[in-house]
Amino acid sequence: MFRPRIAVTTGDPAGVGPEIVARAAGVLRPRIENGEFALLLIGSAATHKAVLADLGIEDVSPAITKDRLADPSIGLAFHDVDQGGARVPVGRSTAEGGRVAYDAIAESVRLALDGTVDAICTGPISKEALNFAGHHYSGHTELLADLTKARDSVMLLAHGNMRVSHITTHVALEDVPRRVTPERIRRVVTLTDEALKALGLGRRKIAIAALNPHAGEGGLFGRQDIDVVEPTIRELKASGFDVEGPVPGDTVFVKLHAKQYDAVVAMYHDQGHIPVKLLGFSVDAETGKWNALSGVNVTLGLPIIRTSVDHGTAFDIAGKGIASETSLIEAIELAIQLAAARQPARRLDAVP
Repeated sequence: MFRPRIAVTTGDPAGVGPEIVARAAGVLRPRIENGEFALLLIGSAATHKAVLADLGIEDVSPAITKDRLADPSIGLAFHDVDQGGARVPVGRSTAEGGRVAYDAIAESVRLALDGTVDAICTGPISKEALNFAGHHYSGHTELLADLTKARDSVMLLAHGNMRVSHITTHVALEDVPRRVTPERIRRVVTLTDEALKALGLGRRKIAIAALNPHAGEGGLFGRQDIDVVEPTIRELKASGFDVEGPVPGDTVFVKLHAKQYDAVVAMYHDQGHIPVKLLGFSVDAETGKWNALSGVNVTLGLPIIRTSVDHGTAFDIAGKGIASETSLIEAIELAIQLAAARQPARRLDAVP
């Protein structure tokens, strides 16, 4: 039988990563034991075990030694990248937390590149802590692109049928217009189409959101949509892509939610993130607090498969035992699906 193996990083150990990873592993353990897939958790064992002990969460992932990392018979295990390290203080951004988070990501990428795992799923990290530790990246997407030597990666958010990829992400708003180029638009549309195909969609209709209000209103509000986006869309259509636009940003996501499209290409970070997170975060009307987080972050254009939770470290609730594992489970599920679509996972002669 075929069983994909997914590396799951616990993210910044000071955030909610350890508790949501442990809960997700507990929820998924019956399926792991049934041989459907395998999980290799990666992080700081000292902090992971301490957090779980404090919260009374069962630790279902036994430690694994380096010489057994490639053992295909192991369904669930924890790989410590901070051997001998002390517990990282919970609830705040530190250089130590950033170092552990980086080491876990780097190790997961190494294992994915050498074929030990079929995909990686990353827990939330702190950009501030990452930089405190001397790793000067603006986020996971940029870090992974550097580690894998990818030339031009793309961020895609997914929540149900809401699939949104991005022309730009972590850049200043004033820099966005000059980054909206024909080459970048073609790259994002191509990778988005490939992702939709991997997800098994027959129809792959992609809308490109306009950069300016009303798609520029005939040039009154800017000409990028007219001079850059429209000609590129015509070229993409001629190449066989089912693409439409530029569609004004105030209606394109409503149409996506209504399933008129299968994905939207957003021009910048907040244009794409706000609609997905608005639908993905379940809020208690009485308390004003969110009680569930749903949604997955996928990095397209890498030589490896990478998914992630669609939320941050939540330092304010870390260690309180109230963080939701929903987004992480969805991210793991999607990693499994994409791994199966890209290539047959390793064959097992026996499953535990």
